[in-house]
Amino acid sequence: MYSFGSGILIGTRTDVPNSTPVNFGLVQEVTIEETATVKELMGQYQRPVAIARGGIKTTGKAKVARISGIAFGNLYYGITPTAGQIATSFGEGPTPIPGAPFQVTVTNAASFVDDAGVINAITGLPLALVAGSLTPSAGQYSVTPSGIYTFSAADNAAGVKVLTNYTYKVSGGQQISVINQLLGTTPTFKAKFYTTFQGQAVSLQLNNCVSSKLTFNTKLEDFVIPEFDFSCFADASNSVMTWSFAEAS
Repeated sequence: MYSFGSGILIGTRTDVPNSTPVNFGLVQEVTIEETATVKELMGQYQRPVAIARGGIKTTGKAKVARISGIAFGNLYYGITPTAGQIATSFGEGPTPIPGAPFQVTVTNAASFVDDAGVINAITGLPLALVAGSLTPSAGQYSVTPSGIYTFSAADNAAGVKVLTNYTYKVSGGQQISVINQLLGTTPTFKAKFYTTFQGQAVSLQLNNCVSSKLTFNTKLEDFVIPEFDFSCFADASNSVMTWSFAEAS
């Protein structure tokens, strides 16, 4: 039999009852690797007279093309995402600095979260943040928790325009708030892999897995391909995995 393509990979938490299966999403590449240690018994000859196999390490890697908060949260962090997200407004404007009191209220002030800097749209240089209790001088600004930016009279007189960067809350989407958990906190999941070609299927179930690495890598003029690395071990019945093939023996 033959196999072609990247297949489908689904993970289901095993440490939480009645967990919903999660599709890793648009899998680009799946690697399952079995690595055994061997011990050689040597005598006076050049080659060993016996070889015994010791421990076996089962690891997996999945590269996926879909960014999934559900997969990130459940399979790596062990956290269920919550509704809402923190969005970013980058380069809002350019906005002329108005007359006294020289304040600009950003578009999403009602749900403002945090300042991310202000840029002089004419020079491209950043303005310096000062405490709200101070009066900004040329090239400076202050900001309130409600998203109101205050600038200097000097920059107003100079006709400066600004680009504001900030974060704000939106009701759509989801977010994962990662906390510093105690050592030993380990979300586990079972993984099911499936691929088919010309009516012949290969499937694999890994009964217990722990994700050891989550990679999120961006690249100019290319798609983001998150990557999950995981290790596999036996379940309570001492079963590790099950391979299934359409090939008849």
